[in-house]
Amino acid sequence: MPSPDFKSALTNRRHFLQVVGGAAAVGALPSFVGQSGLYAAPSAKSSAATVVGEFYRTLSDKQRETICFPFDHELRKRINANWHITKPTVGDDFYTKEQQALVNQIVKHVSSEDGYERLLKQMEDDDGGLNFYSVAVFGEPGTSDFEWELTGRHLTLRADGNSVPGAAFGGPIVYGHGESDPNENLYHYQTKQTNEVFKALDANQAKQALLTKAPGEAQVGLKGANAKFPGIAVGSLADDQKALVKETLGVLFGPYRQEDIDEAMQVLDANGGVDSLHMAFYEQGDLNEDRVWDIWRVEGPGFVWHFRGAPHVHAYINIGAVKKA
Repeated sequence: MPSPDFKSALTNRRHFLQVVGGAAAVGALPSFVGQSGLYAAPSAKSSAATVVGEFYRTLSDKQRETICFPFDHELRKRINANWHITKPTVGDDFYTKEQQALVNQIVKHVSSEDGYERLLKQMEDDDGGLNFYSVAVFGEPGTSDFEWELTGRHLTLRADGNSVPGAAFGGPIVYGHGESDPNENLYHYQTKQTNEVFKALDANQAKQALLTKAPGEAQVGLKGANAKFPGIAVGSLADDQKALVKETLGVLFGPYRQEDIDEAMQVLDANGGVDSLHMAFYEQGDLNEDRVWDIWRVEGPGFVWHFRGAPHVHAYINIGAVKKA
């Protein structure tokens, strides 16, 4: 199990900062938001999508009837911190050993090295392991419209080969961990990092950033450029504070594969960049009453990262291209 400082995630974080720092190089992007192929996204030939295709080809007719759906099926659009998208679980004899191994490979390919280890540990802690989670396939892998999805307690993961262009991670995703002790929770390091931003604020800024009650954790619809967002505007911060926000975003993205990080960064830039974001911290749910704010939110026109760290972690991410005003 990796140490809390996540040295193995540094490559992703450094790359994130390099791309964000060079945002001017993609200044033409907003004119083309929503067009296929715009972003540096996963493709149908990406490693995860390739394994999804292998998995799909091994399915029998009976298996396809049970776990395969049209691409636009409503199940693909649902998000929840604790649900099963289909009835069979990965460890059931419904699947062959080969198919179970392929599911594991897909999870590995949508994650960073650190993220994969963390996901396996989280699934083991929360529900007995990957064998107790469920999968579904929407559309047909190898065509322009397909998506593979994994759900279970505290987890929704997707692999779509960029079938939903401009939607980072293929759509909204969920992660979490049922450990209530912050020192043992696999994702409390993210709270520690975001609170470094809070500690860097002056008194007036902190007053803007700290709110009483958080919105619902699943309220992660993208609001667009004309919306009002809770907390303090990153664009109003000093340069050193903004640099800390960028570093923090890099830490948050650390568990995921580079292709998804690249797409998320370019989507963020097309929607107005880091300056378009707001950060909010909530007095609600202050574990141990230590004023390390366990519930926080990063939000902008096409970006929501809602982290509910009390009584344990539920986190919802939704990042996607939005129409310009």
